[in-house]
Amino acid sequence: MDELRERLRAAQQEFEAELDRRIEIQRERFRYELERGKVRFEKDMRDWQAKYRTGLWRYLTRGHFAYLLTAPLIYGLIVPLVLLDLSVAIYQQICFRVYGIDRVKRGDYVVIDRHHLAYLNGLEKLNCVYCGYANGVIAYAREIAGRTERFWCPIKHATRAADPHPHFEKFLEYGDAEAYRAWLESYRRGKVPKEDNA
Repeated sequence: MDELRERLRAAQQEFEAELDRRIEIQRERFRYELERGKVRFEKDMRDWQAKYRTGLWRYLTRGHFAYLLTAPLIYGLIVPLVLLDLSVAIYQQICFRVYGIDRVKRGDYVVIDRHHLAYLNGLEKLNCVYCGYANGVIAYAREIAGRTERFWCPIKHATRAADPHPHFEKFLEYGDAEAYRAWLESYRRGKVPKEDNA
């Protein structure tokens, strides 16, 4: 298992390097820069994109009526999402300091940048902002929950979960009482490497 984990880690690093390379290629192809976290397209590229924008009225009248009816359900989730965002932010600021767990950087998860695309109309931009926020908050909360689980109960389940968080593979085997007690002695006394804390 350790050998497989190491191969998986190496493959993940190779995958991330390839993603970074492809992003750089796309930046050159679509001529944009990141300036202090803001996307800046060259003017001719913005003009080219604008040619593909669908007007708001046309967008609304050509869409499925059922899609419009479900919009309040989608946007109604903003309240629990904001509460989740606020709750996990406060939780980690207090509890992670007490536990000595590295805090999660929200900006690594909540990425909102699609509204810079000139080929989107105002409603499409709003939808993209909403999706970036919603999925980012859920990923942010998942990472905070994963680090919490790593601290309090790092035991694998008896059955396989569909998509466990990245910390799960470091967890102790289900049923290994001896390893769990040994882990408690070392981990809670701060004798665990820093990368296991993140």
